[in-house]
Amino acid sequence: MTGGDQSVAEQLAAVSADAWDHIAVTLTRLTGDRELAEDCVQDAFARALVRWPVDGVPGKPMAWLMTTARNRAMDRARRSLVEAEKLRLIARQAAREPPDLVPEAELIADDRLEMIFACAHPALPIEAQVALSLSSLTCLSAAEIADAFLVSERTMRQRVFRAKQRLRRVGAPLLPLEQDLPLRLPAVLHVLYLMFNAGYGGIGADGPVHESLLQEALRLARVLVDLMPREPEATGLLALMLLHDARRAAHRHDRDFVPLFAQDRSRWNRAEIAEGLALADRAARTGRPGPFQLRAEIAACHDSAPSYAETDWWRISLLFGQLARMDSFASAIPGQSLAVGSADSPEAGLLIVAEAPEVKAAGQGDGRHPTVGGTPPLAIRYQLLPGIRGYLLRLSGLLAESADAYREALDAAASIAQFRAELLGPRVSFEAG
Repeated sequence: MTGGDQSVAEQLAAVSADAWDHIAVTLTRLTGDRELAEDCVQDAFARALVRWPVDGVPGKPMAWLMTTARNRAMDRARRSLVEAEKLRLIARQAAREPPDLVPEAELIADDRLEMIFACAHPALPIEAQVALSLSSLTCLSAAEIADAFLVSERTMRQRVFRAKQRLRRVGAPLLPLEQDLPLRLPAVLHVLYLMFNAGYGGIGADGPVHESLLQEALRLARVLVDLMPREPEATGLLALMLLHDARRAAHRHDRDFVPLFAQDRSRWNRAEIAEGLALADRAARTGRPGPFQLRAEIAACHDSAPSYAETDWWRISLLFGQLARMDSFASAIPGQSLAVGSADSPEAGLLIVAEAPEVKAAGQGDGRHPTVGGTPPLAIRYQLLPGIRGYLLRLSGLLAESADAYREALDAAASIAQFRAELLGPRVSFEAG
C-alpha cells in the first residue's frame, strides 16, 4: 500500500480520468452491458473511498479498481440466471488477465471514443445516440443537453432513459466491429461537434463554457481522423474545429462576445489556421463533399480573408447554397442570406429570407439527423431570421419594417443576450459553420 501527503480523495481523483473510462470500456466489452459496466465502476470508486483510508492506497490503484469493479459485475451476474453467460465471460477473462491489467490492442485505441461509438448503436435513432453519448461521457448537465436539442429537461431525461432500456433489450454486442464504424460515424461527429461548441461558447444560448470539453473534442477528433483517414467528413470536422478555435482568443473580451468584423485578427492562431486549411483541402480533394466539409470551407474563407471587408462573400454564399441543398436539418438559409446580402445587395439577401420554410416546432428535425448539427441548432437558426431580416431591411432604408422585424426577433430568440450580441451590433457578425 502507498500513502504520501495527498489525501485519499486526491489520489483517487488523480487516477479517475484514465481509470473510469478504461474500466468501463473493459467491462462493457466483457458483459455487453454498458449500463451494468458504469454501475460497477461507480461502485468500485465508492468502495475505494471507504476502504483506502483504512487499508491504505494500493500500490496499483488501477488494478484494484478493475478487480473490484469486475467482482461487483460477477456478484450482479450471480443474482440472475439470465446473466450466466456474462458471468462465464468475466470469469474466463479474470483467469487469464495479468494483475497489472496491461490492455491488449483494440480496434479503437481511445477508451472514450470507443464508448461514443458504442453509444452510437444502430438500434437507436441518431438523436438518442447523440444524447446518450453526451449524457454518459461528458460533464454536460441534462439541462444543457436538452438546450442543444431544444427540448425540455424532462423530455431529454426520458429520451436517455429509453435509449438505455433499448440497448438492454438489444442483447447484441454494443462495441462496433471495423465494418460498423462508417454507419456509426455521423452520430460520433455530432457528439464531438457539440462538445466543441460547449467549450467554444456554451451548448445552449446561455450555457456555461466548458473549455476542457473543447480540448477533449479536438483531441478525439484527431484520434478519429487517425482511425478513419479516408472519411472526409471526419477530416472536415477536425478542420472546422481548428479554424474556429484559431479565432477563439479574439472571440471574447472580458466575457463579452466580439463580432467577427471587430475581432483583432492579429490574435488569431496562424498555426491552427494553416493546419485547418490543409485539412479542409485534403477533405475537399476526395470529391465527396459533406456538411462538415462545407462548413470548414466557409470557415476557411473567413480565416483566409485579410479583413472583414475583403471576405469572399460570393464564395461563402455559394457554399451555403450547397449546404442548404445537402443539410436541411442545420438550415443554411440564415447564413446564406447574410452572405448574399454582403456580396450582392440587402434586397437579394431579403429574397432568400423570404424563401425560408416554416418550422413547425422547436427541436424538430427532418427525421434523418439530430437538430444539433448547426451552429446554432435548427430552431435557433430560424429564430435568427427575423433579426437578419431586420438588419437587411435597415440597410435597405426601410426603418419601420426593420424595427418590426427586430421586435419579432427579440420575442422569438432563445436568448435575448445572444441575439443582441450577434445581430444588433453596428454590423452583423457572421461566423458560419
